[in-house]
Amino acid sequence: MLAGTVQKSNSGSIEKDALSRRPWLGLALRVGGSALALLILFHFLPLAEVWRTLRRLPPHLWALLVVAYLCAHLVALTKWRMMVNLAGASLSFREAVRCYFSGLFSTLFLPSIVGGDVVRAALAFRIGQSKAAIVLGGLIDRILDFAALVFLAALGAVLIPGTLPAEARRIFVTGGIVLVTVAVLITPLVLWFPARKTSFALRRRAVRLRRAARSMHGKPQYVVAALCLGLFAQGSFIWLTSRAADATGLHLLFRAWLFAWPLAKFCGVIPITQGGIGVREAALVILLVPFGAPPVETAAVGLAWEAVIICGGLIAGVAAFFLSRFTASTSAVSQEATTGNSATSKFQSL
Repeated sequence: MLAGTVQKSNSGSIEKDALSRRPWLGLALRVGGSALALLILFHFLPLAEVWRTLRRLPPHLWALLVVAYLCAHLVALTKWRMMVNLAGASLSFREAVRCYFSGLFSTLFLPSIVGGDVVRAALAFRIGQSKAAIVLGGLIDRILDFAALVFLAALGAVLIPGTLPAEARRIFVTGGIVLVTVAVLITPLVLWFPARKTSFALRRRAVRLRRAARSMHGKPQYVVAALCLGLFAQGSFIWLTSRAADATGLHLLFRAWLFAWPLAKFCGVIPITQGGIGVREAALVILLVPFGAPPVETAAVGLAWEAVIICGGLIAGVAAFFLSRFTASTSAVSQEATTGNSATSKFQSL
């Protein structure tokens, strides 16, 4: 009996150790994947020329790109807060900044932007009034982001019919058909899924999600406004990348960036590298070659934008940290004031 108990405790400790090692193992594999992707990229491209191209970007312009990057994320933050509050989360702007910037910082260490969404939602769970509203609002927010990217890529494809190769046009059309087909197949399954066969806890969560969806369904104009904000934010990122390219000597039509940048970002979402580093740059090089972009200069622009993302994420993490400390100190002061007022009232009653 005692031996069985000891064996169970040992097996439990082994499982806990394995679970604790998994995040570090996943991080190591993703960093290794990014390193491998960059090594393959620089095997075909001379690193010295890439570095020489990067040095053409003035430091003050790079700093302005970081500031503009964070300002565009403030627009995206407003969009996310609009969606979760529309579903019933009731987050203040300061709370939304803390959650959003924490998620933006976490994307530097997690597989993709989806990992940052999870961190953002986990922190919002502690603050918001409805977990279902945060889940549904965050999901709608991410869907709107992907819809904005698809729209911008499609707009770029429409604007460059003469310069877009037939093979690339065929791939783009095929991808769109696949996405529409998947959506058509999944929608009936979701709508006609038998809810009675699920557990009571799952049905209760589904009811909460349905209530949040009803609150959003009653105000579609806010969803349209959020989509416009998403288009502005993603379009700003594309425009900033094109400005960095112009500064390094890579002059392309904006419509080419409008087509290639969203598709490269989609490639970076695949969770095989750390934050899409390496895959995004390689995809950008491949997508812009048909438009006459030299691969060396394209890779340099991709790395410059990657540096902007990393620096912006670090600044967002620092801002989220100080906001959490300020919120904690403010709540402590308010709690002390409440305790003092209650003690004073008791003394007066005596």
